Parts: sequence; C-alpha cells; structure tokens
Amino acid sequence: MPKSEIALAVKHLSKNDKVLSTIIKNFGIINLASHKKYYDLLLGSIIGQQLSIYAAASIEKRFLNLFKNKPRPEIILQTDDAVLRSVGLSNAKVKYVKDLSQKIISGELKLKGFSKMSDDEIITELTKVKGIGIWTSHMFLIFTLARFNVLPVGDLGIRKSIMVNYGLKKMPDEKKIHSIAKKYNWHPYCSVASLYLWRSLDTNGESQLK
Repeated sequence: MPKSEIALAVKHLSKNDKVLSTIIKNFGIINLASHKKYYDLLLGSIIGQQLSIYAAASIEKRFLNLFKNKPRPEIILQTDDAVLRSVGLSNAKVKYVKDLSQKIISGELKLKGFSKMSDDEIITELTKVKGIGIWTSHMFLIFTLARFNVLPVGDLGIRKSIMVNYGLKKMPDEKKIHSIAKKYNWHPYCSVASLYLWRSLDTNGESQLK
C-alpha cells in the first residue's frame, strides 16, 4: 500500500475513532505491502492454520527445505503423503496443499488474475480449495494483496482486541464487529484498522501481524 494511502487511512481512522487514534499514537505509522508469490503464500497460510506463529514458521521452514525453497504444484502432487507428514503437516493439511496444487494445474484456480478481481471474487475463488475458508482468504487479501478494506470478522485476535479496547464484556460476534466498524466509520480502511487492533495485542505476544 502506498505511503500516501496509509497516511490517508491513519488520518481518517484517527479522526473518526478515539480508540484507534490512541493505538495509532502509541505505535506510529505502519505499512502494508503486497507480495507476488501467491502460490507460496497460500501454501504458508494452509500450513500455519491453527498453529502458533512459531510452530507455523518451524513447519513451513522444513516444508520449504524439502522443496529447496521452490515448491511447485507438480512436484507437491508427486510427493508421497508420508513425506509431507514427516515435515509436520497433518493428514488434513496434506490433502489441502495437494488440492490447491491440483486446482492450479487444472486451471480451476487462476492466481494470475487476482490483481484485477474484487475482494469478493477472490474469496469465491480461494474458497474452492479444500482447507481455505473465509479467514484464510481475509489474511491473503490483507497480507498478500494489501487490500485496504478487509474486515476479518472471524479472527480471534481481532475479536479479542475489540473486546479489550472497546470495553466489551465478551468477545464480539461478526454482527457486533460490523456494527462497531460502521459506528466508528472504519470504511474504506478496515484492513488498516485491523492492523492496529492486532498491534495493540503485541504487548501480550498475541498479535497476528507478521
């Protein structure tokens, strides 16, 4: 995301939301950069599901070493399931990385067109793959494509941060998160709001921000 866009987002959020304004003052300007290796990053997203950042990084490193840092759909499909499990993938994740690879080879999933597609269109495409749901799609939109108006309502870190920072008695559901985003006028910068909400959890080592 260009620095000028970040600056606009920070100004907009600071003006409309006192809670975010305080968080922004505490942590300063952050950045959100796009990345091009879509396939590699989707593999990493699948590998890291339901794991701590440290466990995910360890398994992903072993996985990449297995393929000399150049995982390719054809090679992964040819790799025995037991070999993939040996680097730390669960049975389910073996199926997921192979389904992703198969759909890319068959042309059912075309990653090259993502830059021209809307967020909703990308989510529809990604969720065709076994093991890729709304949460993973949201993370991809934010951290890979740097889309700036994504609200990851299913993320545990976002829910906890909102509960703590907005003085709620329990963690908010999807409806409540949308209500807060609307009340404090986060649009069209929900991704940036989310980045700061994650960052506010950093003191407890719980941030999802990478």
